[in-house]
Amino acid sequence: MQVSIKSYAKVNIFLKIAGKRENYHEIVSRFVRVKNLYDTISFTPDNETNEFNLIGDFGCKTEDNSIYKAFLELRKYCPKIDAFFRIYNIKVEKNIPEFAGLGGGSSNAAAFLVLANKYFNLYYKKDKLAKIGARIGADVPFFIYEYDSANVTGIGEIVEEFKEEPLNIEVFTPKEIKCHTGKIFTNFRNEFYKEISAKQAKELLDLKSTDILNKLSIEEANDLYLPALKEYPNLKEYAKQGWFFSGSGSSFFKVL
Repeated sequence: MQVSIKSYAKVNIFLKIAGKRENYHEIVSRFVRVKNLYDTISFTPDNETNEFNLIGDFGCKTEDNSIYKAFLELRKYCPKIDAFFRIYNIKVEKNIPEFAGLGGGSSNAAAFLVLANKYFNLYYKKDKLAKIGARIGADVPFFIYEYDSANVTGIGEIVEEFKEEPLNIEVFTPKEIKCHTGKIFTNFRNEFYKEISAKQAKELLDLKSTDILNKLSIEEANDLYLPALKEYPNLKEYAKQGWFFSGSGSSFFKVL
């Protein structure tokens, strides 16, 4: 029997830096799920491999893949999944571009955890799954909760649902630009560093997403846009009027 789950992309309506915590940056952001852009993750039977087998068009080795990391974390709590994934493949139909600021890898890890939790009748609550997910990647908890819209703070582990009308979002990703998150954060720290105040953060977190986008420019909405532009000057060609920058890029989005 095959079981599947959709693994949705996200965009950052705004993304501000609030401070530093050891080697991480604390963020203040609004994450919104993109309902028309998703990967599909399936558990498919395979009696021939007898080893962990991840099928999909990925830009990394299996050992570096977020789904594999999620499998290793979950195995600590549920050893029986090791035997299961010797006779079942994990197949991923990829539609979310990689290195694009859309959270594809984090979404895949979260979707795997949510599907495994349901399939193996683990009955883990979202909070427990989110704690497991946070050890895999900073954006994973948002996808675990499956909110359409949420305020995300801390280093990504604090996720609070934001009630608003679902947004119809169009995404554009330049195919020739693959943004390196580490380089962009280095540029931010070295040349663009600033911190949002608690008052400013609260004002943004209380506003509806459409009001934020009406109020802010692309540079004001995302602290990582100018550092990304310094690293990848060609991004400027795609910064059209009314479009905004997601995460560390390279994707742009607008609300229809």
